[in-house]
Amino acid sequence: MKKYNFNAGPSMLPREVIENTAKQILDFNGSGLSLMEISHRAKDFQPVVDEAEALIKELLDVPEGYSVIFLGGGASLQFTQVPANFLIKKAAYLNTGTWANKAEKEAKLYGEVVEVASSKDANYTFIPKDFSVPADADYLHITTNNTIYGTEIRKDLEVSVPLIADMSSDIMSRPVDVSKYDCIYAGAQKNMSMAGVTVVILKNDKLGKAPRELPTMMNYCTHVEKGSMFNTPPVVPIYSLLETMRWVKAQGGVEAMDKLAKQRAEIVYGEIDRNKLFKGTVAEEDRSLMNICFVMNEEYAELEKPFFEFATERGMVGVKGHRSVGGFRASCYNAQTIEGCNALVQAMQDFEKKY
Repeated sequence: MKKYNFNAGPSMLPREVIENTAKQILDFNGSGLSLMEISHRAKDFQPVVDEAEALIKELLDVPEGYSVIFLGGGASLQFTQVPANFLIKKAAYLNTGTWANKAEKEAKLYGEVVEVASSKDANYTFIPKDFSVPADADYLHITTNNTIYGTEIRKDLEVSVPLIADMSSDIMSRPVDVSKYDCIYAGAQKNMSMAGVTVVILKNDKLGKAPRELPTMMNYCTHVEKGSMFNTPPVVPIYSLLETMRWVKAQGGVEAMDKLAKQRAEIVYGEIDRNKLFKGTVAEEDRSLMNICFVMNEEYAELEKPFFEFATERGMVGVKGHRSVGGFRASCYNAQTIEGCNALVQAMQDFEKKY
């Protein structure tokens, strides 16, 4: 039976990315050595880093004066590395979900943090709007997509202070005006690669201004100056990222990804809104195109487990909601297909007919 991968992350990758990476794991560039065992200093690997960096800059139209680096530690390490490098006196945070909340908590270790708005009391079912940001804030931190609750900020905010964004789960899914940001970071295991590498885009003239002595590995300057090669980088995930960026470019870039994201969401949300058994969980204007969250309508609550089993039998993988919220979640990152979305909708319709 064909499987349809709706996992929230690590998530679905294009098949050709998996196959091409697998080939290099067996024999990297005809060297007779596996990609897993070569030195990151090998002459054949530097071009991988260079091309991956160049493609990210090309696809996101990154302006001059920015660096792209590849780090370990996931977005969770960035929760602390960002304020360590950028928080001078005061930082502003928008609390829109679990990961935004975690980032805010880490920032408090480095200085004053102002929470400009939060939807926590409403179980993160909407993105706060019309909030004010202190003019003297060093930056405003936002989490553009909330994987657990299924809300998304799909535009670049207009604020009077520098922006820093965790774009882990929607980077490369739409055009972004990078010039509005001092830093964009993303754990790659949603839209860019396999788990193990974190992409960080940095505005160079904002680096090196922290009023504290930083451990060498925590200092962004270390990694920018050494071209992500200060220590051994995650070689296989970086290669997988390169293949994914080649794939995104071949599909038509982030504009094409944006169009596909809207098509997938229209298919799945359309069925959620039509089907009497299901309902969405967040404000319609803030619905994520990456993580489509839904539950059973109250009168059919007892059918949650039967539907999960039914969908699993139909080949749906990873449709159970996050353990903290329950329900269902169909993650539709760049590699998700229209076929997969239609298969999920067919399962929802067939289940409705049973009940």
